[in-house]
Amino acid sequence: MFNFGQNPFQIERGIHMEIYVARQPIFDIKKCIFGYELLFRSDMTNFFPEIDENSATSKLLSNSFFTIGIEKIAGSNLAFINFPQKLLIRQVPLMFSQDKLVVEILEDVEPLADVIEACQEIALNGYIVVLDDFFYQPALEPLIEVADIIKIDVQATPLEDVGDIVKKMTSKGVDLLAEKVETHDEFEQALSMGFRYFQGFFFSKPEVLKSREISTSQMHLLEIMAEVNKEDFEFDKLEKMIVRDASISYKLMRLINSAFYKRAKEISSIRQAIIMIGETGVRRFLSLIAMAGLASGKPDELIKVSLVRAKFCELLGNHIGSRTDPSELFTLGLFSLIDAIMDDSMENLMSQIPLSRGIKDVLISKDGDLGKFLVLIESYEKGDWEQIQEIADHFGIHEDDLPGHYLASLNWADSLNVLQ
Repeated sequence: MFNFGQNPFQIERGIHMEIYVARQPIFDIKKCIFGYELLFRSDMTNFFPEIDENSATSKLLSNSFFTIGIEKIAGSNLAFINFPQKLLIRQVPLMFSQDKLVVEILEDVEPLADVIEACQEIALNGYIVVLDDFFYQPALEPLIEVADIIKIDVQATPLEDVGDIVKKMTSKGVDLLAEKVETHDEFEQALSMGFRYFQGFFFSKPEVLKSREISTSQMHLLEIMAEVNKEDFEFDKLEKMIVRDASISYKLMRLINSAFYKRAKEISSIRQAIIMIGETGVRRFLSLIAMAGLASGKPDELIKVSLVRAKFCELLGNHIGSRTDPSELFTLGLFSLIDAIMDDSMENLMSQIPLSRGIKDVLISKDGDLGKFLVLIESYEKGDWEQIQEIADHFGIHEDDLPGHYLASLNWADSLNVLQ
């Protein structure tokens, strides 16, 4: 069992460490969220040479679960976390709830006797155990026996080459997870082969890239999104949009009475709700309602990622005092996945949506300073820390300020599930 006499979370005093963590969604066969892999900044020793890898990882785990709160990072979902060999031997996962934590065994963990014994104990305590970046070797059989899920990187090992592994592992009752699935074709191929879980950014890309006409109802929703984000839009028009639509009114009341808005008593009228949420809030609310309508039939995560991007871009704009209006940056992030939502090319969509020319150009090309805002949040989603550092330096942002903005964006987006 875990040795409580040796606290793996003891770190030298006086060393300050920010929490650099991103999350990547893991889907089931219905494209519903199964959990999130939490991507901690890799190679922590490059940034904090006084601390070894295990201590740094322990500190990150401690802060994520005990200080920040894992719910703020992963919501109500499972959290997949990589564990190096030493922390497995110490049975550190047993410190966390098996209802929340999924234990990923890194590919460089050696299947030694003490490792196998520790992993068996972890599995017996009800934790889901995952083998990461799996390549079959006979020596791994003891770890395969305790594993619930095996992850296969489909970029490192193409799906055409893993047929035998799939058959062998599924015959042992182990579920397979396809990692780095980047296209819908890869998703469909992995699904047909027997994979049950999928990780990658296939869901954020259009399934059909072809020019087509946007329906009248879709155009109405797109016009709402574009119109309410105009700087000169009138508040009275916002109120009328809500009052005349029972569904929108109902969702606004649910939102304003949710835990995200703290008040002494419940709000009971549309006018009260509008005053409470404010003009900017009402504009955002209508944008999100419209987006939810457009994304019908798509994974909920697609909307959530759009919201995270929107809020992150806005917060960055506020932080650096950008000459670009933060509300325009919010719109940029919000529309950044509209091609995947509409299953059409960004070029074709931008020719039909009434957005400003500057926003349209950036959504198509991602060039210039505005484009760097999108590249920055995309890099954060993928845990590309070197790219993050490069763009942060370009904007003159202190890198330690980024994690707070990212977590705030996650919390804000997660709080809006009331709109669905």
